[in-house]
Amino acid sequence: MRRALSAIVRTIRGSRRLAIGLVVLVLLVLVALCSPLIAKAVGGGQDPIELAAYEKWLVPSPQHLLGTDQFGRDVFAMVVKALAVSLQIGAIAGVISTVVGVIVAFVAGYKGGWIDGVLSTFTGILLVIPTFPLLIALSAYAKNVSLFQVGVMISIFSWPFAAKTIRSQVLSLRSRPYVDLARVSKSRDLEIIVTELLPNLLPFIGVGFASSALGAIFGLVGLEIIGLGPGGVIDLGQIIFNAIGTGALTLGAWPMFVVPIVLLTLLFAALNMVNIGLEEVYNPRLRGVAGE
Repeated sequence: MRRALSAIVRTIRGSRRLAIGLVVLVLLVLVALCSPLIAKAVGGGQDPIELAAYEKWLVPSPQHLLGTDQFGRDVFAMVVKALAVSLQIGAIAGVISTVVGVIVAFVAGYKGGWIDGVLSTFTGILLVIPTFPLLIALSAYAKNVSLFQVGVMISIFSWPFAAKTIRSQVLSLRSRPYVDLARVSKSRDLEIIVTELLPNLLPFIGVGFASSALGAIFGLVGLEIIGLGPGGVIDLGQIIFNAIGTGALTLGAWPMFVVPIVLLTLLFAALNMVNIGLEEVYNPRLRGVAGE
């Protein structure tokens, strides 16, 4: 456990971008985790995001930091809850996409041959297919669904990137001397993958997870903004859609439009800095390119 923690600390110290990205990401996650407490504090005993909880279109004030929306809901409490929903969907889609991508990548990269050919061709086809129109078509049949179902729906189209990235690394590692030694020692394929290959690929798996989670969050935001998001899910994209549809900016309710965009920008920047930082740490040639 101590060795694992020290390795994590060394990794974070190896890139300033990685450290900054993790700090911003952790802060956003902490805010999302505290959303029930924030809602309780804002509501003072009542649900601040319940319909007609307050007067409509109240301007920002000490009582309502970001004002209220067209239904009389506190925008601050609603944005915090929407951030939590967006992060949950990103985490669900990221985990599912990463697990599927890792399995496909290890089977294709380690086994090789016709299995690699079939899986690589299928992965390549999914990578070149425009996924957003498919998400639009699929969203027509996904009304009033749970967060988990939304995450699964989006993850269907986001695992190929992780699979392609990890497969290329598996192809490189499977010919290393320590893998050959494990084969000579009569180790089973699964044992070699788990003990020899997987630990060396954790950074690339992390990059795949971050990319899949980010793609899922922004994919759902895109569906929400054009009014085709799944019903019953209030995420950051839904708030932006409501702000556009009600003309919130002209009514002085600018936080309803600006704050979700700022949070999405911070999330995008944090996850991309984590990706770049991991690549800098485990691919030192990138440090010179990035100016480190």
